[in-house]
Amino acid sequence: MLILSVTWSLYVVIVGVWILLQRRAPVATLSWLLSMAVLPVAGIGIYYFLGPRRLKRQRLRRLRSRRRSRVRASIARLKEKVPAAPERLHQVVKLVTASTNFPVSTADKVELLVGGAATFDSIMHAVREAKDHIHLEYYIFEPDETGLRLIALLCQKAREGVTVRLLVDALGSKRLSRKYYATLEAAGGEFALFHPTKFGRRVRPVINFRTHRKIVVIDGAIGYTGGVNITDEEDKRILQDAYHDVHVRLEGPVVNWLQTVFLEDWSYALDYNRKNEPADFNALLPDLPDGNQVVQIMASGPDSSMEAIHRVHVSAIHAAHKRLWLTTPYFVPTEAAMLALTNAALRGVDVCLLVPEKSDSRVVTAAARSYFDELITCGVKVFEYHRSMLHSKTMVVDDMVGIIGTANFDNRSFRLNYEVCAVVYGEAFAAKLEQQFVEDLKHARRVGYARPQSFWQRLGDSAARLMSPLL
Repeated sequence: MLILSVTWSLYVVIVGVWILLQRRAPVATLSWLLSMAVLPVAGIGIYYFLGPRRLKRQRLRRLRSRRRSRVRASIARLKEKVPAAPERLHQVVKLVTASTNFPVSTADKVELLVGGAATFDSIMHAVREAKDHIHLEYYIFEPDETGLRLIALLCQKAREGVTVRLLVDALGSKRLSRKYYATLEAAGGEFALFHPTKFGRRVRPVINFRTHRKIVVIDGAIGYTGGVNITDEEDKRILQDAYHDVHVRLEGPVVNWLQTVFLEDWSYALDYNRKNEPADFNALLPDLPDGNQVVQIMASGPDSSMEAIHRVHVSAIHAAHKRLWLTTPYFVPTEAAMLALTNAALRGVDVCLLVPEKSDSRVVTAAARSYFDELITCGVKVFEYHRSMLHSKTMVVDDMVGIIGTANFDNRSFRLNYEVCAVVYGEAFAAKLEQQFVEDLKHARRVGYARPQSFWQRLGDSAARLMSPLL
């Protein structure tokens, strides 16, 4: 018994030092310490593969530095395009630029696509019209009707001589086995997996670091991002209860920065899988004339300590004076994000939160509900979407900023996943997001304070909240 106690004590000390050296948020650190103490020995493996550790990778910094001279002109461009923009909006631009090294850019067109059907139709059309290259990066790419239709089209374009590169997350797209992408490679296309499982000397603690990005770039001039994955579950023409989601289509110079995100991920995936990297990507980043809409791409991931998307969301909430409307399928806020939302409501901002009544994760749904009473007490209006699984990820601030992308409002998106968002400045796109938010509210119920819940429901929500730093 004495030997067992001493061994357990040494284990707790060693693992505790290991976790403390990661210098994470105190709440997350304490949660992991408690978990490791409860799960001796097995906890080491769990933390090694699933713990919130930083991932080091070499970025293609030349892709960003190539346009570094344009960073200085970013704020001037915003003032020219949106002369009435308040200073707090300029500060959001500066924050995105400083935390990502992506300056503000412009677009000729910014189109909101509502639903998987509209998104797939638009992407398929753009792929058919491609002349030079097609780049795709997805978390989920299913070999179902939608996925196989797109693969067939990509094979056709590859045979026509168009460069096709497809990057998918190894975990999210685990059903896309070799027999499916081998067809693309046989047609002349290129394929790569993001963080595939490696054994032997290639074992790395990367299973918890996924690319959650959804990116399509066509000929360097047309780009897509948002919440829609390649799966039948997003298309109501195939499934009546398909996810409700939104995407954005971009044209113009800003696509260069979406392209940069893809190329960095592509290069990293090739290096990780020990494949040769193409010598020069500069030809894929053409200089294009400015458009009339101001847009900025922001990306974040575990390879950076900046937590850019987390910072910008919190900063945008603080910048709100009149309205803050947030839609997210997974709501597990950090302490800073929760404080920002409640502060905004307390100072009179119209803060509305729209989440699904039931998400595809019971634990996340329960954790989200544990925050509702505190939000409602402070004046936040909470709504649950009941028509189907809500998968949209958007934020509107004061009719002047619209954020749309792949990031959920949770710890995982803010700190563990590779994510990307488009920040669109100006009233036009914000109005589109507001209109869609109002439309979605027609299929949502407002959550009241102290709603009827059984003891076991309250206990389950509280237990799930305890796990929130780990989600």
